[in-house]
Amino acid sequence: MRILPVLMVLCALVPTSRDTVLADESQWLEFTGKGGPGAGKRIVLVAGDEEYRSEELMPQLAKILATHHGFDCTVLFPIDPTSGEIKPDQGDNIPGLQRLAGADLMIIATRFRSLPDDQMSHLADYIEGGNPIIGLRTATHAFNNPATSTYAKYGWQYSGDEYKQGFGRQVLGETWIAHHGNHGSESTRGVVADASHPIATGIGEGEIWGPSDVYRVRLPLPENSHVVFHGQILAGMQPDDAPVTDDRNDPLMPIGWTREYQGARVFTSTMGAATDFVSPGVRRMIINATYWCVGLEDEIEPDLNISLVGDFEPTRFGFGGYVKGKRPADYR
Repeated sequence: MRILPVLMVLCALVPTSRDTVLADESQWLEFTGKGGPGAGKRIVLVAGDEEYRSEELMPQLAKILATHHGFDCTVLFPIDPTSGEIKPDQGDNIPGLQRLAGADLMIIATRFRSLPDDQMSHLADYIEGGNPIIGLRTATHAFNNPATSTYAKYGWQYSGDEYKQGFGRQVLGETWIAHHGNHGSESTRGVVADASHPIATGIGEGEIWGPSDVYRVRLPLPENSHVVFHGQILAGMQPDDAPVTDDRNDPLMPIGWTREYQGARVFTSTMGAATDFVSPGVRRMIINATYWCVGLEDEIEPDLNISLVGDFEPTRFGFGGYVKGKRPADYR
C-alpha cells in the first residue's frame, strides 16, 4: 500500500509542460579537451551579441581549442528563459556564468548586456581576480548596466573617474567609439605591427581578413597596451580588394593589442564576427592569443592546427538575422 503514495510523488515530479522540461535541458555546452598543450586548462567562452553571430563563432572556437589543443571549454549563450532557445537579443540572461570560477581564461564577445546582479557577480569576481581575458569585437562595449546595478561601473558609458567607460576602456583598452570603415561595404585586412610578438607567429601580411569593418579607437591606446595588429580599410568586401584611397588608413587603427589588468594578460581584437572566423589568419590570431594569455607562448608554433571542426557556414552579420529556434545542443 505504501507504493501508491511514492508513485504519486514521482508522477508529480515528471515535467508536464514546456517550462518544466527546461529544467532538465543544458543551457550551455561543455567540450572536453582531447589532448595537447592546453590539457588541464579550462576556458569559458561567453557569447551574447545581436549582430555578429557570436553564438555561432564561440562553439566552433571551443571545438578547435578542445579537439586540436586539449583545452576544456564551456560555451555560454544568451538564453530566452521561457523557451530555452538561444536568443542573441535577450540582453539580461546568460546562464552558467558560475563556470568562470576557477577558469584559466575567459573569451568574451558580448554587446550591451544588462545582466542581473547574480550573474554579473561571477563576471566581476573573475575580472577583478587577476585572470586572463580575450575580448572580441563588441566586447569593447560588452555591458550596459543601469545605474541601479551593483555593477554599474562595468557599463560602457560609466562616467565615474574611478572606472571611466567601464569594462571596455578599463580592462580591454577601449570602449565603443564608431565604425571607422563603412559598415557592410568596406572590409578589414590585418597588418602585422609587431612580427616578434608570440601572437603574430605564423601570420603573414594579408592573412588576417574579415568582412567586418575596422572599428575606430582613440590613439594612443591606454598605458601598458601593445599593438600587435593594425587594420587596413579595404574598398570592398573581398580579401584582394584595394585599400581605400582617402586618409582613413593614415594612421591605421589597431585591431589587435595586448594589455595587463590586475596582473593578468589581456588580448583585445576588434575583429570577431563569425564570418571573420572563416579566415585562417583570424583563427590563428585568436588561437595564438589563447596560448599567450594562459602562459603557453613557448608552445606557439607557426603551424598550430587551426582547422575547422565539422561544418561551419556562419550567418552574415546583421541585426535580427540570427538563426531562430537554436538550442545550445544544436551546436555540439
